[in-house]
Amino acid sequence: MSFILGLTGSIGMGKSTTADMFRRSGVPVHDADHCVHQLYRGRAVPLIEAEFPGTVAAGAVDRTRLSAAVLGRPDALKRLEAIIHPLVREAEEAFVARCRSAGLGLAVLDIPLLFETGGQARCDAVLVVTAPAAIQAERVLRRPEMTPEKLAAILARQMPDAEKRRRAHFLVDTSRGLVEAQRQLGSILRALAGRPGRAR
Repeated sequence: MSFILGLTGSIGMGKSTTADMFRRSGVPVHDADHCVHQLYRGRAVPLIEAEFPGTVAAGAVDRTRLSAAVLGRPDALKRLEAIIHPLVREAEEAFVARCRSAGLGLAVLDIPLLFETGGQARCDAVLVVTAPAAIQAERVLRRPEMTPEKLAAILARQMPDAEKRRRAHFLVDTSRGLVEAQRQLGSILRALAGRPGRAR
């Protein structure tokens, strides 16, 4: 039975880099964000256009138009989530089933808002990627079009890092460089080697 490890972390903590480290170690990763991008070019297109007319262009969801349609409208955001979340969950379940069929010992679910959406219930353990707040802010503010105000708004929607760390089974601190992060990840992989996941 594959052991399912949830991978999460707030913006700018190094979650994507950690996910890549898992892949390079031979561990399959299901990336929820990448799945959404695929859905916006595929199965979700007609559903979103029906719910939010004018948000599709050239056969794909225009993220700028969609953002404008839901920004500041909690009811609209809930309608969007009602479309997307079941499709992402379906893809995730198919991924886990493939890993189990292949007899893989470990699989990773990369879910940005894992705790916020109750995703930990679908995992055998959770790894939280973390870094000091000052380093987090420095990383995020280097991104194009990012401002302190935008960062504050994003963080307001996310569970505080301290609470995520409290709930985590494993931590990777990315503030001390890639070599140290890889060392921490190696320790986690050794700790999980041969550990069975629960029946689903």
